[in-house]
Amino acid sequence: MNITNSTGILDTINSRRSINNFNSTKTITEAKINELIRYTTKAPTAFNVQNWHFVAVHTSEQKTKLKNLAYGQQKVEDAAVTFIVSGLLEPQNLIKHSLDSSLKDNVLSQEMVDGWINAVSNMYSDNPILQRDEAIRSASLAAMTMMLSAEAMGMVSCPLIGFDPNGVKEAFSLPELAVPAMLITVGFEADGNWPQKPRIDNTEVLTIV
Repeated sequence: MNITNSTGILDTINSRRSINNFNSTKTITEAKINELIRYTTKAPTAFNVQNWHFVAVHTSEQKTKLKNLAYGQQKVEDAAVTFIVSGLLEPQNLIKHSLDSSLKDNVLSQEMVDGWINAVSNMYSDNPILQRDEAIRSASLAAMTMMLSAEAMGMVSCPLIGFDPNGVKEAFSLPELAVPAMLITVGFEADGNWPQKPRIDNTEVLTIV
């Protein structure tokens, strides 16, 4: 194990804050957006189904449109980019494509792939509640990975749940199966942000059995 790198990850987790005030004069390139998404998609998903979808809202016009659907939150306009992070329903229709590369690269055997495809079909096909739960889980794992990756890349971020999901889905032409879970603003810090807010003690949230 690389101890130095492990310590860096823990430092990133320990120092991360949700940023409200962004420097609106600093931007990032499309190449940097792509790099951030490459890290983001290292997040885990059940059966490696990768049932997520991202929209990078990057231009001034599109930021304004999204801000209006996020109840006027200024950070959407000031951040370098805001990501619409969605999970996708119907993983039973996504799983084969998701596993093609694992099969091709001999990471998984044909027998294992077939087994996973059958398992996903049996679990999700007739269970819309579980489909939605899985969509939100996958989107949430991706969102946290995105925020930690942004920190490691020298940026800051903030998750937002205050937005009109149906309006966002329509305005940004999200896939029919997309469930918008949250927005993630990413960019560079301006003055006036809070320090990291204290967390509840372990004694109140942890049971060891």
